[in-house]
Amino acid sequence: MEIMANRLDRGFYMYQKEFEDKALEVLRSGWYVLGKEVSGFEEEYAAYTGAKYCVGLASGLDALWLAFRVLGIGAGDEVIVQGNTYIASVMGITINGATPVFVEPDKYNNIDTTKIEEKITDRTKVILVVHLYGQASKMDDVMELAKKYHLKVVEDCAQSHGACYNGKMTGTFGDIGCFSFYPSKNLGAFGDAGAIVTDDEQIAKDMKMYRNYGSEKRYYNKVVGANSRLDEIQAGLLRVRLKHLDELAAEKVEICNRYLKELKNPLIELPEVQKNATTIWHQFVIHCKYRDELMNYLKDKGIGTIIHYPIPPHLSEAYEYLGLKEGALPITERYAKEVLSIPLYNGMTEEEQTYVINAINAFKA
Repeated sequence: MEIMANRLDRGFYMYQKEFEDKALEVLRSGWYVLGKEVSGFEEEYAAYTGAKYCVGLASGLDALWLAFRVLGIGAGDEVIVQGNTYIASVMGITINGATPVFVEPDKYNNIDTTKIEEKITDRTKVILVVHLYGQASKMDDVMELAKKYHLKVVEDCAQSHGACYNGKMTGTFGDIGCFSFYPSKNLGAFGDAGAIVTDDEQIAKDMKMYRNYGSEKRYYNKVVGANSRLDEIQAGLLRVRLKHLDELAAEKVEICNRYLKELKNPLIELPEVQKNATTIWHQFVIHCKYRDELMNYLKDKGIGTIIHYPIPPHLSEAYEYLGLKEGALPITERYAKEVLSIPLYNGMTEEEQTYVINAINAFKA
């Protein structure tokens, strides 16, 4: 049996006619940029998250760097972020000339909120919270620190569409929530796409200006902006998937509950969900000290896996200039050697789940 780490075709076939009908509707409309599909999606996604405003963008990375740009973050400013995030989180900071200040993760793979305060300086302007692998971070602690030190809060929700902390949806705690709709996300487009949500009307207005070459009125450019517009066909397809997002998430929860119940191998550490938080299970990430051996063992059995992520941002070639060497973030670095995402996708059959479970349970170092 061959099982991919992730596959997107089954999610498409579940709602094939709806997707195809919407694509044809947009193609036949003759309007392909910033039309009714984008405005419709923005209204619907704002309502889904509980935010007042949503602004559609070209990608999740654009959402991040434009968020910091709109907040006026730049050279000389510091932004706190967890060390084990995907590098795009850090790029959103550094594209603006600001400096990332890394904090170690907790046992839930999210930022350890007990270690944030010691990293705050007079140059700190923002806490960037990443809700990694789909689980909401401990936002009450973050917001308390932000209030105490008069800091902005940006949320990287690229993997947490619909996850909540104390019943409040990720993306709606801070000043700006940044979303990616990359095809593999729980709310995935059929290409690159992203958005921000906010309760601040001025931030929403500024974001709409920045995404469109810095222009509020055609050919009248107020700032040096970007070409970062969510296109009509992606917005239309996202509207279709958004209608089914909760049922798609429920299916993943069912698969992951089975993993949690039936995976029993002392060499494997299963993910935990912290109190007051929910997870949408963007990934099912296990920890294993024999990760590489396990990955090769599963590959031999036809089971695909992915490492999220093998190289922490502070050790990447791109950020050598920060001067952080191996050993600077020991927990982050250990996680990079232990984490492994096992197969998880909508449409995964019970037979496939059983095959994965039995294979992992039989693994020996």
